[in-house]
Amino acid sequence: MNADREPMGAAPLSTAEALNLGCYCRTLNPARLEQELEADVSLAGLAQDIAQTRPHLFSSTVVFLTQSVADQMTAAVQALERVMALPAYQAQALARAPAIAQRAFGPVGMFMGYDFHLGAQGPRLIEVNTNAGGALLNAALARAQQSCCEAMNWAFKPDPALAELEDTFFAMFTSEWQRQRGDQPMGLIAIVDDAPNEQYLAPEFELCRQMLKRRGLDARIVAPQALQWQDGQLLTDGSVVGMVYNRLTDFYLAEPAHQALRQAYEAGAVVMTPHPRAHALHAEKRNLVALSDAGLLASWGASESDRALLGTVVSPTIMVTPDSADALWAQRRQWFFKPESGYGGKAVYRGDKLTRRVWADITAGGFVAQAMVPPSERLIEVDGVQADLKFDVRAYAYAGQVQLLAARMYTGQTTNFRTPGGGFAPVVVVP
Repeated sequence: MNADREPMGAAPLSTAEALNLGCYCRTLNPARLEQELEADVSLAGLAQDIAQTRPHLFSSTVVFLTQSVADQMTAAVQALERVMALPAYQAQALARAPAIAQRAFGPVGMFMGYDFHLGAQGPRLIEVNTNAGGALLNAALARAQQSCCEAMNWAFKPDPALAELEDTFFAMFTSEWQRQRGDQPMGLIAIVDDAPNEQYLAPEFELCRQMLKRRGLDARIVAPQALQWQDGQLLTDGSVVGMVYNRLTDFYLAEPAHQALRQAYEAGAVVMTPHPRAHALHAEKRNLVALSDAGLLASWGASESDRALLGTVVSPTIMVTPDSADALWAQRRQWFFKPESGYGGKAVYRGDKLTRRVWADITAGGFVAQAMVPPSERLIEVDGVQADLKFDVRAYAYAGQVQLLAARMYTGQTTNFRTPGGGFAPVVVVP
């Protein structure tokens, strides 16, 4: 611990903040992580491959949160789900979405990700993702931690919930299937992404495939080009696909390479999750404009308690328009600019880093401005050198229920997996 980390005149740090800023101990047990990642014999060598090809995927330490912050994140996710279910909210979100998003077959969308920064007054929602990656990787990582010293033993006691996470994730698959197919037997599950072997989170596809196979299901990792729409069925290598775990970032299946999947989905011939409707209702950045407008939410029937909670959690967000451009430029240091339908930190800009050239692109249309909430910091040590990394916290959730909290540590404007000492990190909640 380093007692000199608290700035003079600052408010007293919580225990979690003090640990994040003063404890740089390594808690990752690499041997245990290898066991967790390679629990199935078919995954032998996966840990070594990750270490060689993705050296910054996993951090060697944890991030600490107070119990009250964790509880507020959980409550916020539940409130967001209630508001997003309001007919008036859905009507405005779907009004600007393409026709494919109007279809409702029953599934609600697996592996939702609610990303938060920790502000001075508590957690602030940064964005929502409908195909948030990393849940299975983070589950393995969380189970591979060990206490760094006797004083920290309380933080690393066995957690039954971590041991049961795969069952929790599998239950999502069965729930999504039953929402559309009832008691029919589950068929082949295709885990679909563009060039799946080249994706940075490709190891998670393997973990997911093995999780499903261990429970008696046929699961395959498939590129969209390997799918065919034929005689009312979606096929891959001659086999009928019953369900698609969709990892594509072409959220409305508009690209030519995704037409077979689009046709099967529109015909209701395949259970797909997450799907275009889930993206339109949850992940479009324009939704944050409505979610941060208490008056609008009141007119739609949101409860007073939900409005109060979202008022403290959802960062104020507005559309960038020609009328607002001059004022936003003058106040740009107070804003973060994001494309309406962006993902993965692409084309995202801090206002204080903007150039006039980039500003011209932003004001051309298709961007929202979100009030700046600086990320929290975590002290780490890499090769004997101490450094402060930024971090955000992701709540993985299904149907409004948080399943796992995990952090992503990084340097730069947005989250990435290129920072020495950074990457995914487990969250430890301080009682």
